[in-house]
Amino acid sequence: MRVAVLGGGHGCYAAAVELSEKGHEVWFWRRGAEAFAPVLERRSIRIRDSRGDREVAIAHPTLSLEEAIGSAEVVVIPLPADTHEDLAAACAPHWRDGQVAFLPPGTLGSILFAQAARAAGNSADVSFAETGTLPYLVRKHGPAEIVVSAYATRLPTGVFPARNAGHAFGLLEQVYPAIERIEDGLSGGLMNAGPIIHPPLILMNAGPLEYFPAWDIHNEGTQPSIRAVTTALDNERIALREALGYRAPHFPLADHYTLDGDEWMYGNAAHEKLTDSGDWREKIDLKTHRYMREDTALGLSMLVSIGRWLGVETPVASGLLAMASAITGEDLYAAGRTLESLGLDTLDRNAMKDFLHDGI
Repeated sequence: MRVAVLGGGHGCYAAAVELSEKGHEVWFWRRGAEAFAPVLERRSIRIRDSRGDREVAIAHPTLSLEEAIGSAEVVVIPLPADTHEDLAAACAPHWRDGQVAFLPPGTLGSILFAQAARAAGNSADVSFAETGTLPYLVRKHGPAEIVVSAYATRLPTGVFPARNAGHAFGLLEQVYPAIERIEDGLSGGLMNAGPIIHPPLILMNAGPLEYFPAWDIHNEGTQPSIRAVTTALDNERIALREALGYRAPHFPLADHYTLDGDEWMYGNAAHEKLTDSGDWREKIDLKTHRYMREDTALGLSMLVSIGRWLGVETPVASGLLAMASAITGEDLYAAGRTLESLGLDTLDRNAMKDFLHDGI
């Protein structure tokens, strides 16, 4: 299949490698010729994972966004949500009928990308899908080198508009067989694990993060008291899903930490693989890191806004968002990825259901 991968993040490099190895013809785009030069010159990326160390050829590394999107049946965008707004506007003129865009994860990016296309005057019938996590636990170890600690084994995914679900899943499942079909784009947004796992870890580890030169929030920072807050926050997410009538499984984050319970998105023992790798021992700037800008500012604001719309209390999400706003000195809800910012807060439940099914 012809697939485009957009972006220069860890997950983007992993997607370009994995999908190339699976036999897809991959167009790999990122902006910035200097940063992308090693891949453009070598036309390959080096990977190390459980299968060993190897070089993987990338068919079409490119600096042309128009070329990448125009060549593809499926477009994979494994980027943080705080990059979505600019990229959605840049992609908007290039979409064409029948294409499927996949955002792993999305934070309602599926709706934002669709809105950007319409705002640009592009009426192509495109399907935008989102899931709960990156398909990879991955870190770049050089300008053209990655290490993958684990691959996703389950990717609960929703499509916007849901009327296109059959077509979209027919293509997506050829690219990511781990995809599991769920109801719609909002259901997909409420599977996002980032706003559940990362805000408690950075906010409740703020002292050591600011004091030590590097700190592993997933190892030293995942203690019982913090896990208790994470579980309470996840229960709020699940309550929102249940209030909307979405079906189980809801992929509770507690399953990520078990060795033999229900399989979570990365399978059993994924937490141990992550901490054993040592790749998440890092310096995290509490004002600029994506755990703050993506998972907290956008992810928690999404949860809080959905709770307000439904009339469902989200005290843990609201409290963590208030703490983050104090740390950054910004009103993160006001600038967040909310139903208000997407222009959806005035819809009643029936109108929301129709919107999610029919699209814009």
